[in-house]
Amino acid sequence: MRYRERYYRWIWYFQSSPEQLWPLVADTNRFTHDVGGRPLAVQTGAANARLHLQQRLRSGIVLDYVQEPYEWVYPHRYGFTRRFSSGPLAELRALVELKPRPDGGTELTYNTWARPRTLLGWLIIPIQVGIAFARRFEDRFRRYDRLLAERQPDYLATDRVELVRGARERVASLRRTLLDQGADPALLDRLIDVIEHADSLALAHLRPYALADRWGAPRRDVLKLFLLATRHGLLDFRWDVLCPLCRNPKDSAPTLGSIEQNVHCDTCNIDFDVNFDRSVELTFRPNPAIRLVDEVEYCIGGPQSTPHVAVQQLLPAGAEKTVAVALEEGRYRLRTLGLRGGQSLSARADGPTEITLVAGPDGWPPGEQTLATQAALHLVNDTPDEQLFILERLAWTDQAATAAEVTMLQVFRDLFANEALRPGEQIAVGNVAVLFTDLRNSTGLYREIGDAPAFGLVMDHFDILREAVVAEDGAIVKTLGDSVMAVFRTPAAALRTALNAQRALADPPAAGGRPLLLKAGLHFGPCIAVTLNDRLDYFGSTVNIAARLQTLSSGADVIVSSSVTSDPEVADWLAAPSAGLDVLPVEATLKGLEGDAFHLWAVRRVPAAT
Repeated sequence: MRYRERYYRWIWYFQSSPEQLWPLVADTNRFTHDVGGRPLAVQTGAANARLHLQQRLRSGIVLDYVQEPYEWVYPHRYGFTRRFSSGPLAELRALVELKPRPDGGTELTYNTWARPRTLLGWLIIPIQVGIAFARRFEDRFRRYDRLLAERQPDYLATDRVELVRGARERVASLRRTLLDQGADPALLDRLIDVIEHADSLALAHLRPYALADRWGAPRRDVLKLFLLATRHGLLDFRWDVLCPLCRNPKDSAPTLGSIEQNVHCDTCNIDFDVNFDRSVELTFRPNPAIRLVDEVEYCIGGPQSTPHVAVQQLLPAGAEKTVAVALEEGRYRLRTLGLRGGQSLSARADGPTEITLVAGPDGWPPGEQTLATQAALHLVNDTPDEQLFILERLAWTDQAATAAEVTMLQVFRDLFANEALRPGEQIAVGNVAVLFTDLRNSTGLYREIGDAPAFGLVMDHFDILREAVVAEDGAIVKTLGDSVMAVFRTPAAALRTALNAQRALADPPAAGGRPLLLKAGLHFGPCIAVTLNDRLDYFGSTVNIAARLQTLSSGADVIVSSSVTSDPEVADWLAAPSAGLDVLPVEATLKGLEGDAFHLWAVRRVPAAT
């Protein structure tokens, strides 16, 4: 017997705008959890992000269903369809629409269609969907609206807190220890508040940069606090491996050495090689001695699972569809799961307000097209197959503490010296600023003043260099005799480090202190991370070139490559008269690289006028 479908429509009005509500309303995993939904078990994935899922209700009934891919257009609407093969329902559909109101705020319309599979379904739909869902959904949406009005992130408070026995005493003891280690009291107390009151969804993947932005605190200060808290047992960390397309974690490892270099993403049906620059993120969770965190999924595939995707639409073969988009300025890509490549797009305020984009049997047309930030996007599936269209921002979020960045911090290398890759493993880390230094005429120094005094000066010079490196968020990788190799995320930070260290060594503050000249060479380019002598190290042509540049320095200048001077931050700094720097070309051939042409420059401070 086929039962008639029931339809329900609820309309609510909120103070917050659609853009403000979207991150909470469209986070379907959190929303399902917040309204009392049950955990999911993923069975298999199918074409175009379809999922075969199971869900056991509190009554013991098992729902077995196929979920069609979520469809959405940020920040206006999203919807889903679920087709059941067991349980009281045959099909459940929903469409959530957010419309801006003329006087401000949002009109939120929740449409749902439920078709029963059994007589029990016919009886319970009016009660469960028509009454219970309506009340729970409205209550949750209004709470989101209040939180936004109070400017409080939702996940910092929950009524369901279960700490491990004795956890509060451990937290109090750890707080004293961390304060003794120099932790910021205000930031530490905010972290403890999160650990004690956030729910498991938030605690499973704590992101220090995201919390820093919410707290209005410097990102590096919060990251260093998280690392210190991990070292002393308040937190644990793990390395999440992110798919380059959907950008969701597809693997996790407790140590760098346990990361697999090749990972498969079931959703995107691709294999990808791991790199430190984008695909490995360091996340945190409470230590199990403080609070147990179960990583459970309540809904999969919703809009906020891939927040970089502005539009996702499923089009049958030969179908067309027009959607109104609201985009930030920047570069985008339109792709489908069934075709290679994609269409490059540039969104800008003065772009065309209507654009047609065709996915053809031979793929995508070449070149980049422009469109307005508020535009009508006409999608055409000119292929013989169904296609899931995905419009995504190309820019990655800067709230991720990537492995490339974290492993270049001195505090990380000090606290977790044993974090290294498996022997023989090589992982790309993206572009790195590599600085080499060496004391000029240190051999003569030993002969002139004796071994003990000279050794003391060399050790003092290491302390000064370390202080300069740490001040710019770099890390000393290794020392070789009197030489130092350090790495930084930006060339400007490395150049400031070298110039500051040279000035400090050339003009010692202590009366009668002996001036020292520090030779320095700096290059910027791609590197690979490896393990050498049980420590994380860096190799590649960028490292080799930086080491050779150091030999050309007089000790009063820093020899840099054109990859450093062409960096926008460095170029602006060098061009500013207030910087007090001279930049002179250097004519030299690098040993072992005689066949390569390099444009080199000597950067030095202009001597103060007398």
